Amino acid sequence: SDVTLLVTTHYMDEAERCTDVGYIFMSRLLVLGKPAELKSLPEVSPPGTNRYELRVNRPAERLSELRCLKGVQDATLFGETVHVMVDQRLTSEFLVDALGLSASEADIREIPPTLEDVFVTLTRNAEENASELQTRIAVQTEHPAARGVQSLGVEKAPRPSGNERKGRTTDGLIAVMVKEFFHIRRQPSTIFFMLVVPVMQTIIFGYAIDTQIEHIPTVVFNMDGRVQSDELIEAFVNTRRFTLIEEVYDEASFDRAFTSGEAKVGIKIPPNYSDRLIRGEQVTVQVLIDGSDSQVATTALNTSQLIGVNASIARARTMAEAAQIAPARDPTGRADLPVEIRPRLLYNPDLKSAHFFVPGLVGIILQLVTLFLTSFAIVRERELGTLEQLFVTPVGRTGLLLGKLVPYAAVGFVETLIVMTVMIYVFGVPIRGDVWLLMSLAMLFMVCSLGLGLLVSTIAKSQVEAVQFAFVVMLPSVLLSGFVFPRSEMPLPIYLATFAIPVTYFIEILRGIVLRGSGFWDLVPMVEGLVVCCAVVLVVSVSRFRKQLD
Repeated sequence: SDVTLLVTTHYMDEAERCTDVGYIFMSRLLVLGKPAELKSLPEVSPPGTNRYELRVNRPAERLSELRCLKGVQDATLFGETVHVMVDQRLTSEFLVDALGLSASEADIREIPPTLEDVFVTLTRNAEENASELQTRIAVQTEHPAARGVQSLGVEKAPRPSGNERKGRTTDGLIAVMVKEFFHIRRQPSTIFFMLVVPVMQTIIFGYAIDTQIEHIPTVVFNMDGRVQSDELIEAFVNTRRFTLIEEVYDEASFDRAFTSGEAKVGIKIPPNYSDRLIRGEQVTVQVLIDGSDSQVATTALNTSQLIGVNASIARARTMAEAAQIAPARDPTGRADLPVEIRPRLLYNPDLKSAHFFVPGLVGIILQLVTLFLTSFAIVRERELGTLEQLFVTPVGRTGLLLGKLVPYAAVGFVETLIVMTVMIYVFGVPIRGDVWLLMSLAMLFMVCSLGLGLLVSTIAKSQVEAVQFAFVVMLPSVLLSGFVFPRSEMPLPIYLATFAIPVTYFIEILRGIVLRGSGFWDLVPMVEGLVVCCAVVLVVSVSRFRKQLD
């Protein structure tokens, strides 16, 4: 293996516990000894040098400034600190002044070499020697006369063969994946956020979001008080859209029910209601509606108008029967309307809101979790300073990128299965279409969401910024994707902008497969749009991530 390792062995030597540290590079043991011996190596502690530990804000940015200072032999980032090796003539005060910092902004102290310093120094020297050997071999190959030149000091190093494996961008993929899975396992809050919170959100929002307006508080001022007026009030209550909370007997109480907010609808029946009906005259019933909530007001308006039409038709049918005159008769010979319209509701005959909202919730929650967790995973590494350490390891670009994303993709897939299980067995929303097609397109959308999270991580410098940028992505996804409001009713510029939101296509795919049983060819336009969005997001995200690596 071409990885670098520190190996420690423990043994008992007479009642004293000792530790040997071994250093392996390119599958060769280069050094073995006690920690104190390794720390005193000339390469690690050159004569005439001092080591300092510097703790400042944004240590990664100060690293390049330190390396440019004259007299600084080495500067290495370790977590939130920087270890600096300098000539003895450079004092700690000089380093702080050279960085333009005050004493309160920098915490600096002299330290002895640590095993981490040994590790970094030996790694750098081994890589430089290996590179020098490669150059030397190339020169000898091109100029046979130079083959007699002595070795450059790297004894016992094997001569590279033509079949030696070169570094690939996927190197370190398994190691990073295992590291990320261990991180997920060590943080219960991450597991809770990925697996438990989506289920809670699905259940809460599935029950809370309901477009069926029922039990609107209603007050009645019945100035007639006879059978005909009681039948009208009963017709309002039987629709289940209205709930009679109070029956008042004066104008002041009727108005007070509205101003206090207790009632949203008020029905005022005139004192001559029954008399005018008996005489065959038109009678007006006033229905007052609180318009502060447009959705409730619209439901009350449409229902009250329908009740008036039905009451009028019933009254006209009774009069037609009495007069033996009717515009049309049903098969039993009773008076009826000339034209009968029989509407039929497909896919959701009971008009249950859960059948409309819960499939969309699957897409919204899936994007929410993958977006936040992916952006946090990389920003967290940057905040802790470990991302820069990953950059200097043998891990390749593709290995680092996929290693960070694949664990969250796996967890996201499990999360999708859990949320869909809740959708089927808790809300009773069956999947009418092909389950495998649904899961395949869900994986495509998940790749797009992971790319969005990666894009956020390349923009944000801290986890707080990651939250802010993630909400910038999520708000349009919820409001403009058609999850709540129909896209066809939006102004043209906003309607066109919705095509740039990936979850727009996935929500249409979910509702098509789950509710309508759509096949692949029915969803081709949505799939094409999702593929285009996914490709654009991944190209932009990966290019920005590679610039960070550079």
